[in-house]
Amino acid sequence: MKVMIIFGTRPEGIKFAPIIKELQTNKKFETVLVNTGQHIEMLDQVLSLFSIKPEYELKLMKTNQKLEELSAELIQKLGEVLDKEKPDLVFVLGDTATTFAGAYTSFLKRISVAHVEAGLRTHNISSPFPEEMYRRIVTKLSDYHFAPTEKNKENLLAEGIPQERIIITGNSVIDALYDITNRPYVFPDHLQKIFDRGKRILLVTTHRRENFIKLKGIYEALTSLVEEFEDIEIIFPVHPNPNVRKEVKDHFLASTKSSTIHIIEPLDYECFAHVMKKSYLVITDSGGIQEEAPALDIPVLVIRESTERTEGVKAGTLKLVGTEKDDILQATRMLLNNPQAYENMAQANNPYGDGTTSEQISSYLDKIAKKI
Repeated sequence: MKVMIIFGTRPEGIKFAPIIKELQTNKKFETVLVNTGQHIEMLDQVLSLFSIKPEYELKLMKTNQKLEELSAELIQKLGEVLDKEKPDLVFVLGDTATTFAGAYTSFLKRISVAHVEAGLRTHNISSPFPEEMYRRIVTKLSDYHFAPTEKNKENLLAEGIPQERIIITGNSVIDALYDITNRPYVFPDHLQKIFDRGKRILLVTTHRRENFIKLKGIYEALTSLVEEFEDIEIIFPVHPNPNVRKEVKDHFLASTKSSTIHIIEPLDYECFAHVMKKSYLVITDSGGIQEEAPALDIPVLVIRESTERTEGVKAGTLKLVGTEKDDILQATRMLLNNPQAYENMAQANNPYGDGTTSEQISSYLDKIAKKI
């Protein structure tokens, strides 16, 4: 059975890595890996870390590329690869332009599609934008749906997906995280010096497109926190998106630079995972981190207006706080000042799996292979 796996962003690379490694050890499957290049340097670090070498490196992303331009090029180039390889099954993951284009082009070629991380919903097509719509479209185009949680399955059933096509597996991001954080690691000197000071670390990330116009309030909240709490330091790896970088420069670098807010370049996945493991709290608008940090018993404050990871909110591992300065301050103060509130979040049960997702997907694929 020939299986093509299409990915292009760092999160896709991280989540696909354990699945790829698992399938490559099974002689029943021939794997063909396609990297669209939606992220380049950030994804290359991940592929190197997991010793993964794609057969195709499309390098389609360009500076300031419009979404419609990227989508059009993805569809055309992926169509050429599909015509050449003629896989039996195509894997896509999550909610990116690569995911949408991979599923849509496969559908046009009448090739079966398996969607990993299926069934996540905010039920608001504008948040996150355009990812929520990508997910919904990919659901309609897919034949097999690997859903992380029971809630994701319920979402798919409500949209008319047959139950026998939905498989609850957890999320493979937990497989990857446990792999990496169980490896020995030595921090770069500039990070080790921060940890040596013995303060509580707040790890911050921002990159969501819908948050670009709201970053000022988020960053003002961070400045207020370090002024109020002497025992915290903020580690802030800045996403390469130029909109984020401009706002960071305007707020943090144009004024007096705080010695307790560390504005740094993006961290490779291995370093980021180990920094997260040593953090007291994560403040983020990321999707994947909402699943990863709770697996390490780290509470997460989600600086978005909505989240497709509603299971985490219900379980208590996440708190959705929005993007207003005062709301972020209130939620963070609670966790910094109230040990019991902190422990309630830190010890809540993570609903996103136990690190065996890749094995479960491989096992199910064995059953599919027998039918082809």
